[in-house]
Amino acid sequence: MKSRRDFLKTGSAALLYGSTLLRNSALNAADKTKYLNLPLGIQLYSVRRQLPTDYEGTLKQIAALGYREVEAAGFYNHSASQVKQAMQQAGLHCVSAHYSYDALNGHVDEVVEFMKEIGSRYIICSYPGHHGGQGPTFTLDEWRWNAGEFNKFGKQIGAAGLKFGYHNHTMEFHKEDGVVPYDELMRLTDPEYVTMEMDLGWVTVGGGNPIELLHRYGNRISMLHVKDFKPFTAPATIENPPTAAALGQGSIDYRPIFAAAARTGHIQHCFVEQEEFNMPVMQELKIDAEYMRKLHA
Repeated sequence: MKSRRDFLKTGSAALLYGSTLLRNSALNAADKTKYLNLPLGIQLYSVRRQLPTDYEGTLKQIAALGYREVEAAGFYNHSASQVKQAMQQAGLHCVSAHYSYDALNGHVDEVVEFMKEIGSRYIICSYPGHHGGQGPTFTLDEWRWNAGEFNKFGKQIGAAGLKFGYHNHTMEFHKEDGVVPYDELMRLTDPEYVTMEMDLGWVTVGGGNPIELLHRYGNRISMLHVKDFKPFTAPATIENPPTAAALGQGSIDYRPIFAAAARTGHIQHCFVEQEEFNMPVMQELKIDAEYMRKLHA
């Protein structure tokens, strides 16, 4: 009987321990779908006014705020070796850089060479090209033409061992003949060659729904941009955006958006981008960093 009692006690403890492990495992799985938990990143367009006069010092200030990954938007006449050294001295990793269509067209090989030397993995088209039109307006035919161009860029860049992507603004969400250009880009670009860097702020103020888009296109989106704006009443345009705000001080609640992004399981990098400021730049970028840490982004 003693042996049987000991067995029952041991068995009950094992069942309790096992159920606790299962419950903790489920909670951990839930946490993984709730938070991104990525290295804190920033798009260096945020400090475009500081970098030209103090490149190395600005990078060190960024790192002091807790940012660890950066995405470039120009290198301000620095060579690849100078950029690499400045990043290393600041403790930053430049994982990506923005180039417009015009900057890439005919120059892919030299861009690839530069990016490889500084240790980056992604080349992102930050603005589409025109095919007969001009200005900030693009026709559906131009979006379709851009999709073909992106496939060409992506194939060439992929063959060199890097990854090509596209970064949206607001105009991708302005319907033409009932068609949303962003959907058309997704339909016509090849997932093997083209990834998407979704700017969550521009999607929101442009009239799109980032949560719905992440649910629909989650396996196509690998990078995010995060920005906030003061309350707005109508869909914005790229030439007439709402007033910028520090993260958490504007109109966009990123908690459900980050949860949706985490559920995709495909987000590799996430960059704060603030284009205008209401207080000293580093002070506001510190607020952005604290917001991102609070949300485990």
